[in-house]
Amino acid sequence: MSLLTVTARSAATGPVLEVAGELDHMTAPDLRRAVHHLALVAGQLLVLDLTNLEFCDSSGISALLAARNLATEHGVGTALAAVPAHITRILRITGLDRVFTLHPDASTATDPN
Repeated sequence: MSLLTVTARSAATGPVLEVAGELDHMTAPDLRRAVHHLALVAGQLLVLDLTNLEFCDSSGISALLAARNLATEHGVGTALAAVPAHITRILRITGLDRVFTLHPDASTATDPN
């Protein structure tokens, strides 16, 4: 079992959270806490970089939605970057690929142009 790590960094467009490891019922609260600790400013974009996300269950999907909901409450957009194929499949099946903006990588998501 791989633990979850959430690393925050800043980009021109707003905060980027690099989410790595396994996002499941045990680790989803870690992502929720990380998002709650961000200083979100209206007009920013919160990017969740999933490049190194190995596993995501329904609790993980719920945590991604909670991050989006919190961002929306603050007037902040949300995007997912570098979503692994197995998680993209889940997003498509559930229709969440129409809820989240998906980018091929974090640099594309944070490009202010």
